[in-house]
Amino acid sequence: MFKNNDFEDIIKNRRSIRTYDADVKISKEEMEAILTDAMRAPSSVNMQPWRFVVVESLEGKEKLRPLIRFNTQQNDTSAAMIVIFGDTNSFENGEKIFSSAVEQGLMPQDVKDKQMAALTPYYANSPREELERVSIIDGSLVAMQLMLVARAYGYDTNPIGGFERKEVAEAFDMDTERYVPVMIVSIGKAKDTGYGSYRLSTEDTVFWK
Repeated sequence: MFKNNDFEDIIKNRRSIRTYDADVKISKEEMEAILTDAMRAPSSVNMQPWRFVVVESLEGKEKLRPLIRFNTQQNDTSAAMIVIFGDTNSFENGEKIFSSAVEQGLMPQDVKDKQMAALTPYYANSPREELERVSIIDGSLVAMQLMLVARAYGYDTNPIGGFERKEVAEAFDMDTERYVPVMIVSIGKAKDTGYGSYRLSTEDTVFWK
């Protein structure tokens, strides 16, 4: 259940937290609720290629610790480290996704048939680089949504891009030919308030044509 529905507060006061209250844990039920809400993020043709490894046990964190470079504080104190992967074989779920959409009245049957007819050869013939690109984009979208959802639930996060990507996948038995590491998001209750950051203005970043 969301504990904070003030969207402005969620956006403006989110902080990248590196030290958490190590005594605060997140139950499996609440973590599943957080991830379920995060997975409402958009994805390319709704293939939802994100896959999550929730590292919360002492054993899991000990396995992860030597692979995350300068981010051990988050690992040691957070409630969990969520490793986000992109599944380059996500179209395996295409039939399930579109058929379920038809059953729930979210998509007409003829649209489903057209989508499957067009996407089946596209995914079959796409080079690995393209499938990785899509997986990373969609994985990044769900990561951002995860951080905002966590904030709404009353938790704090930190996105981590500095880690040994192949080694992390291997450590948690993720097929490196199939799954692309996107990022790690630490989650828990902040031990301090963190610090804000300067943001460039629209004058620096937006081009009007």
